[in-house]
Formats: sequence, C-alpha cells, structure tokens
Amino acid sequence: MKKVGLIFVIFLLILSTAIIKNSAKKNEDEIFTVKENLRILSSEFEKIKLEHDYLSSSEKLLEFQSQFFEDDLVQKNIANIKVFNFKNKDKKIQDLKITKEK
Repeated sequence: MKKVGLIFVIFLLILSTAIIKNSAKKNEDEIFTVKENLRILSSEFEKIKLEHDYLSSSEKLLEFQSQFFEDDLVQKNIANIKVFNFKNKDKKIQDLKITKEK
C-alpha cells in the first residue's frame, strides 16, 4: 500500500511540475510579445515626438520657410480652399468646412 501511495505522489508531483512549467512558458511568451510591441511603439513614439517638436514650433516653421522656400510660400485665405470629393464616380467640389475649436 505504501508503494502505491508513493508512486501516486511522485506521479502527482511530475504532473503538477509539467503543468506549472507549461503555464510559465506561456506567460514568458506573452511577456516577450508585449515587450516587443512596446519596443516598436516606443521607437515610433520617439520619431513622432521628434517630428512634432521640430514642426510644431512657429519659430521653427518660419526658420524653415526662410531657409528652404524663401519667397515660394505665400499666405492664402482659408475661405478660398476647396475640397475635392470622389465617391462612386461622382466628383464634387466643396468649400472647406471650418470648425472653431473651443
């Protein structure tokens, strides 16, 4: 009777070890996937942040205008801007809808 009990305990320990090992492996795979996704998103965030920092400053935009475009850029009235819509072979030209932010 002692041998059967001992074999049962050993079998139970082996089974529980296998289950714990499989669940730990799944958790490690999920953690790796999340870290990879986070690394990619972090890299994209840094690029976008750099672009935003350079292009959102009005001083930088004026500097770029004078440096690269000189007299090529002219100010346009926003009311004169038109929007072209192409839907189901229909072509429509509409005025730009201006929404005021609060």
